[in-house]
Amino acid sequence: MIIDCHTHIFPDEVREKRESFCMRDSGFSSLYQNPKARIVGAEELIASMDESGIDQSVICGFPWTEPGLCSFHNQYLIESASRYPGRLIVFILLLFSDPEWSALELDRGIKNGVRGVGEVAFYHREMTPRDIESMGPVFRVMEQGRIPLLLHTNELLGHAYPGKGTTPLEIFYRFALAFPSLPILLGHWGGGLPFYELMPEVAAAMRHVYYDTAASPFLYSKKIYRIVGEIVGADRILFGSDFPLVRPQRYFQEIEESGLSIEDRRKILGLNVLRLLQSE
Repeated sequence: MIIDCHTHIFPDEVREKRESFCMRDSGFSSLYQNPKARIVGAEELIASMDESGIDQSVICGFPWTEPGLCSFHNQYLIESASRYPGRLIVFILLLFSDPEWSALELDRGIKNGVRGVGEVAFYHREMTPRDIESMGPVFRVMEQGRIPLLLHTNELLGHAYPGKGTTPLEIFYRFALAFPSLPILLGHWGGGLPFYELMPEVAAAMRHVYYDTAASPFLYSKKIYRIVGEIVGADRILFGSDFPLVRPQRYFQEIEESGLSIEDRRKILGLNVLRLLQSE
């Protein structure tokens, strides 16, 4: 089974009125004001999955700064999953700036079959310890229910690109320390955080942290699969395409050429996220 743990789909209204949504949300504008930046719906994702041989995909929305927009997008994700039973796994958006609303939205989502939260991202400011502390009650509910949280991370070095955040990796480490049993998925190889797991105390704190491969062809050499596999183990690497940013076939080729064993490749391509979701 192949499961893509990181994709994004949008309601028709967002795709048809891109400019108006860019005016409402600066983070959305930074990523999608360029008309060449692809925005797709559930139908396009399913078509790509069928073409690529992907059995299931985790669907995420966008980290809007307004509760109303988050609810609107979350509802689209829930409805999309109901139209394609067994194919789409819903991760909803919560607002770190509004813990009370987030608690209610999480409860609503769980009652509607939501399996996780994310991709949470901070595009125009850093995530801070205060953000983590204020959301503590929500994260403890998620921790108790083994509900995964997908966080956007990125490397702080190298070339600039739309959506590149400035949150120090130390914050994600502190997050893992604060909620040691919460399943945390760090997008985009954790921004390089897995390399710090060569430090024993960091490795101990990251036992329930997973790293996805989203945007890997744009960021790292294909050697990263083998190297991170040696450091943290293939059990904590998850295939995520960030579709429609990158086509899945590019990942399949890199994983095939990574030098990893067939069993490790099977884990990365689906078994790991399947095990994670079944442990909820």
